[in-house]
This record gives sequence, structure tokens and C-alpha cells, in this order.
Amino acid sequence: MKASEVIAELEGRRDRSAWDRGVTSYAVGMLEELGPGAELAPGGVREALLNGAADWPAYSWGGCALVYDADIARALCAPWELRRTRGGELRPNRREEWLDVQARALAQACRRIERIVGARG
Repeated sequence: MKASEVIAELEGRRDRSAWDRGVTSYAVGMLEELGPGAELAPGGVREALLNGAADWPAYSWGGCALVYDADIARALCAPWELRRTRGGELRPNRREEWLDVQARALAQACRRIERIVGARG
């Protein structure tokens, strides 16, 4: 399946929450980095998207995605969450940093792409 086909399906989603819209945005962004003509096989999606990183935390903390807390917060949070965290100045919760939250979103984006490729694969 071509990356452009997966992008088209992702862009047709009707995500209701800020988190879901952010995850879809990450998925589209990762596919665009691969290139619209990239072929995705059901078993190799994760490896292709990781682009050499060991896992999603390494991808996030290694600077392969957004690097600034405020940018990550804007990409994944609802307006009330942005106010609560002062636009990303405060930690998202007691257990995580913003880069950890981004790693979770990237992992979900990967699973979303894998489901599409697996369903059509």
C-alpha cells in the first residue's frame, strides 16, 4: 500500500478530540517524511516509521519529531489543557515530560497506520 493512500484515509477521518487530531497529524507527518510513493508492507510499518530509532521514546527524545514543549502541547492538547499547563510551560502530569507524551502519541499514530495498512494489505 502506498503512503499517499494511507494519508488520504487518515485525512478523511473525523477526529473529535484534540488528542485524536494530534495523533492523526503525527501519522500524516511521518508518512509525508517517507514520501507519498513509499510502499508500506503490513509487517514493516513500524520499522519504516521509526527511521532507525529503537522505539518511540527514542524517536521523540532524539529530536525526530517536535522538540519544544509548547509545540507538543499545541499539537496534542485541548484549549483547557493548554491553559492548565500554561501553553506547555508546566509538565503535562506528574509522571511524564512533554516528550514522553509525544512518544505515546507517536506510538498511537503508528498503530493507526498499521491498522489501515493491515486492513488493506
